[in-house]
Amino acid sequence: WAPLSLALRLSASDGVMLYMVYLSKENLQRFKQLLVEESPRPGSLQISWDQLKTARWAEVVHLLIESFPGRLAWEVTHDIFAKMDQAELCLRVQTELNDILPNLEPESLNPRETQMKLEGDESDKLREYRLHLMNDYSTLWNRTTWPGNHMDFFYQDLHREETFLPCLLVPRKPQGRQPKTVVLQGVAGVGKTSLAKKVMLEWAENKFYAHKLWNAFYFHCQEMDQLDEQSFAELIARKLSGSRALASKIISKADQLLLLFDGFEELTSTLIDRPEDLSEDWSQKVPWSVLLTSLLSKRMLPGATLIIFLRFTSWKNLNPFLKCPSLITLTGFSAPERSRYFRTYFRNKSEADEALSFVMGNAILFSMCQVPVICWMVCSCLKQQMERGANLLHTFPNATAVFVYFLSSLFPTRVRDLFNKTHQEQLKGLCSLAAEGMWERRWVFNKRDLNLARLDETDVETFLSANIFRRVVGNKDLYAFAHLSFQEFFAALLYVLCFPQRLRNFHVLDRFHVLRLIAHPGRKRNHLAQMALFLFGLLNDTCALAVEQAFRCKVSLGNKKKLLKVAAQPRECDPPTPHHGVPQLFNCLHEIREEEFVSQILNNCHKATLVISRSKDVQVSAFCLKFCRRLQELQLTITLIITKASRLYPDPLPASGPEGSDRCYLWWQDFCSVFRTHESLEVLAVTNSTMDPESVKVLSTALKHPHCKLQKLIFRHVSPLVLNEDLIRVLVENEYLRYLEIQDTEVRCQVMEFLCNALKHPQCFLQCLRLEDCPFSPRNWADLTRNLKNNVHLKTLMLKRSSLERFEPCHHLPVAQLEKLSLENCDLTSLSCKSLISSLVSNKNLTHLSLAKNALKDDGAKQLWNALQRSQYPLQRLVLRNCALTSECCQDMASALDKNKNLRSLDLGFNSLKDDGLILLCQALMNPDSGLQILELDKCLFTSVCCRAMASVLLNNQTLRYLDLSKNDIGFGGILHLREAVRKRKWGSEVSL
Repeated sequence: WAPLSLALRLSASDGVMLYMVYLSKENLQRFKQLLVEESPRPGSLQISWDQLKTARWAEVVHLLIESFPGRLAWEVTHDIFAKMDQAELCLRVQTELNDILPNLEPESLNPRETQMKLEGDESDKLREYRLHLMNDYSTLWNRTTWPGNHMDFFYQDLHREETFLPCLLVPRKPQGRQPKTVVLQGVAGVGKTSLAKKVMLEWAENKFYAHKLWNAFYFHCQEMDQLDEQSFAELIARKLSGSRALASKIISKADQLLLLFDGFEELTSTLIDRPEDLSEDWSQKVPWSVLLTSLLSKRMLPGATLIIFLRFTSWKNLNPFLKCPSLITLTGFSAPERSRYFRTYFRNKSEADEALSFVMGNAILFSMCQVPVICWMVCSCLKQQMERGANLLHTFPNATAVFVYFLSSLFPTRVRDLFNKTHQEQLKGLCSLAAEGMWERRWVFNKRDLNLARLDETDVETFLSANIFRRVVGNKDLYAFAHLSFQEFFAALLYVLCFPQRLRNFHVLDRFHVLRLIAHPGRKRNHLAQMALFLFGLLNDTCALAVEQAFRCKVSLGNKKKLLKVAAQPRECDPPTPHHGVPQLFNCLHEIREEEFVSQILNNCHKATLVISRSKDVQVSAFCLKFCRRLQELQLTITLIITKASRLYPDPLPASGPEGSDRCYLWWQDFCSVFRTHESLEVLAVTNSTMDPESVKVLSTALKHPHCKLQKLIFRHVSPLVLNEDLIRVLVENEYLRYLEIQDTEVRCQVMEFLCNALKHPQCFLQCLRLEDCPFSPRNWADLTRNLKNNVHLKTLMLKRSSLERFEPCHHLPVAQLEKLSLENCDLTSLSCKSLISSLVSNKNLTHLSLAKNALKDDGAKQLWNALQRSQYPLQRLVLRNCALTSECCQDMASALDKNKNLRSLDLGFNSLKDDGLILLCQALMNPDSGLQILELDKCLFTSVCCRAMASVLLNNQTLRYLDLSKNDIGFGGILHLREAVRKRKWGSEVSL
């Protein structure tokens, strides 16, 4: 349901009672009426209708938790839902209560907040303050012009605030309390400042959590930074017409303070990291940096509620100072909202269709339109070109070209006579300033920065009037680019401009800077990502020509060779996370759109790790993968639902449906085509993924293509819907497939039937089947084992964390043809071991057997050792790790090792063999005919007592190559004894102590 998804997406996912958003307006009113009628309960407070009358769903949650402490809030909610016949919501309440109950504190109820007692003139000043806010901010949501006199810009009110604003302070798990510090983060221009002012406006109109009796104040950090030393009381008094007495009254009730902080990117002073330098006294005069840090860290006014607005790039610096912050990400316009914006802007349906179709054809450009100002900018550029009858695809070969046309329209292109400075020099200075700021993470510039870039006052005034620059709030001598994307664009442009007077006619990028541009550093965001995208876009031949014409300047493509040289080199890097999507390099290569260039960079790419969560990821990956001609392994995480929009939505425009659309469906088909076009591609691993049947069908069709030579197919932690008949048929129709792994995934009964049918098919050439953490029924197990017997190709069967004991499985195991069998952590016992051995007796091929993490105990192990004594098993590797063995089975083990010369590797780790068992084992290893080469005895609870016997083995056994004795308490003396034996040993070996 849309409002709920919005609440979950924009608010913290750990909020409590989020199911309240399910209630329609009528049902919410009904809920409030029943809540007022609720009889008081011990320890609770009565809620009045005045408190509830205008309360939104999240404010109702607040009132419930504040008035009914502990579990009472959930019990009352459950009772009211029951009266309303909301059975599903009752179930949700009970589930959440069970989950949250262990952390709910049965604390005494706090007294209800009371209104401050104000004098007549103080009430007037507070009323004045509210009116001032309403006058200043009310026009913001009616019509906003940006920048300057561009009257066609508007910040469209999409009515998300009614759902979103209450989510800001929803009580959070695990204690079910309101967060005292909320951080809203997002990219530049996404609407953080607008939202802050919207909160202030709603507070002024008594709509924002009215029952909390808050007094709200908004601070822009840079504006405050320009003031001399001041106390917090003076700061508040300045906002209240200078009334110190009123300010003191308000501050004295810290729990009724709501403080909003914005503009951290423009803050020039540094936060204070020495606790002893901070202040608790709100009446003490201190520098703004000290005051700000004291407030953020809750050293001053710990009871106040803080809402902080910042860019992603500021989070790293601010996080260490915050106490238990609740993070919320502002995502900007959703896909339907972008579509609505285009339709509102163009008005003419055919023009809107044309513009929207073009933008959605470039997923990178469409994703940029999440930011309202960029959405307007794109609309503005498209409209101008459409009015001229231009072909949009030719005019804008990539997203960068849109910025070329827009920013060139702002930039003054006449040659200046003053000081003989040319237009090219002016442009160079602007680009140098932008680039220096990007490399150093600097978004605010002073006069010194401008002088170093050789920009004088006339230049600055020119850029201000052109709306390329803006003055920083509260300081006429500090400047910033009007939007961060402007700085990113001009920074990239520096490395494309031609400078004829230089020895090399372009500004050279070194290897270090290129790697910074195309990196995705761990789980962090690369603040240079957009600059890199613009740089690659500007190096597109068509876009470079547009730069020359639009900016009337010469360009150089010299850095193109540098990018090619560095980007084509193989390098180790962290795999992308859901946060990054696809590798940064892929985005950049999609932006340059030159096949020969992309092919040279990706030609030697052997492995790709992709996280597909947005349409952009699909288009970019589909484009780049086709140039990875030597790709061998693809690791894929996909969480995007890809459907044909036309089947679900009557509107032909994909934006009206979910982000998965007809267009995205076609990109997905292109993506999957690599399985039939890249014959070197042998491994596909799908992990942590959710896919709809249509996208699975496209993938399956590609994997069944005669030219697909995939050999290994892996599914780890995927939705049960991923495994369907289409996909299982790949086992039969792809003659090259040899390995199938399904891990941590529910295998439904019908899917198991499909798998069984495929395994018995004569065209199934599977050699290894691995099922891990895949629960199935006794019938499914019986069918599986029966059908495996008909598959003569299967050589390896690996089952892990599957409860097989209750199935009596070992009588039916298809072991005759197996070479490797692993039944790890399958709840096998000594009884299972007996039936397993009877199945193994006839096997002349089994070389590897693992029964690790099964409670076989000594009885089960003795049966196995006895069998190894009686027959010449071909077994070479035996794993009995963590099988609850003791020294009682070691005599049988020693006898088996003495008689069986085929065993080469034995793992007995994490068993309680102790000294007695080890000494018996050593006696067997003293046999000169022993064939054992690898012995693992880590954490077998032996001491230095057995070290003499082990040292003798090291000195006399010629075949032992690796011995693991780690995690045993053999002491310093035992270690020295064994090291001496290793030193004297004539045959090379590795001993782990």
